[in-house]
Amino acid sequence: MPHATAPSTNESSFLLAALRENVRLDSRPFDAYRPISLTFPSSSPDTYGQSEVRIGKTRVLCVISSEVVAPYPDRKFDGVLTISCEMSPLMSAGVDTGGRPDPSETILTTLLDKSIRRSRSLDTESLCIVAGQKCFSIRADLHILDHDGNLLDACCLALVAALAHYRRPDYEVHGEDVKIFSAQERDGVKLTLRDWPFCVSSSYFDAGTITITDANLLEEQCREGEVVVAMTRHGEVVQVAKYGGVAVDALGMLQVVEQSLAKVKMMDGVVKEALARDERERDKGGVMKAELSAENERVMERPVG
Repeated sequence: MPHATAPSTNESSFLLAALRENVRLDSRPFDAYRPISLTFPSSSPDTYGQSEVRIGKTRVLCVISSEVVAPYPDRKFDGVLTISCEMSPLMSAGVDTGGRPDPSETILTTLLDKSIRRSRSLDTESLCIVAGQKCFSIRADLHILDHDGNLLDACCLALVAALAHYRRPDYEVHGEDVKIFSAQERDGVKLTLRDWPFCVSSSYFDAGTITITDANLLEEQCREGEVVVAMTRHGEVVQVAKYGGVAVDALGMLQVVEQSLAKVKMMDGVVKEALARDERERDKGGVMKAELSAENERVMERPVG
């Protein structure tokens, strides 16, 4: 992950000594997440596909957009999905990309892309408009606003929530002509999503004898290794990635996967609750109820004479 100002030797030694005493500096259990917040900020009722995730002090914004493009020649019946991560010096003290792409951006993008594609969460065939000619290109832009550790889990949660929240434009096909309707003309259409994959990151200390979940920035800078498990709420493991030189045996890996399932189910519940809350807020004031009432009144009108 991004290289911020490195902790001092005293800080590293104090952190490791506390972990050996089964104590984290923020008083969390080893397998506990920091408070998670998921919201859908939008400037208008017609805006969908924007999600903001906070895990502790880490904050990520995901924005989904779409356009009509030509499909790839070898995937004539599929749409296009593009994921991009952007880091800026504003996200953490001591981080300076120098205007060049940070290697961490590539790692984040690769892990997120594999999680979505390998789980087949997004049905890309549903994005096809005219086979071999036109399809929807879905683009997910992730902006890291504040970095205090565990960027991957926050980015994956924001990405899944934004995809589930997004509405692509509706369209009609007449021969070779395609008409794309705006949000004012027709309501958007939800993306076809199957199981949602979530990433759970575990960090290793003291030659792999200590394992913690949801490391903050200081813990990330002092850890010796990391294991990332991407899986669905049904327990389907999408991918496992390991970084760092510390060895992890097979039994330890199985334990991490088992512990990750509970965290994935928790994140799945967070997304569902946020989506339901957003739907209630958008219908606040009975807008939908008023439209249905007006429709019923028109049906009940009697002809004059």
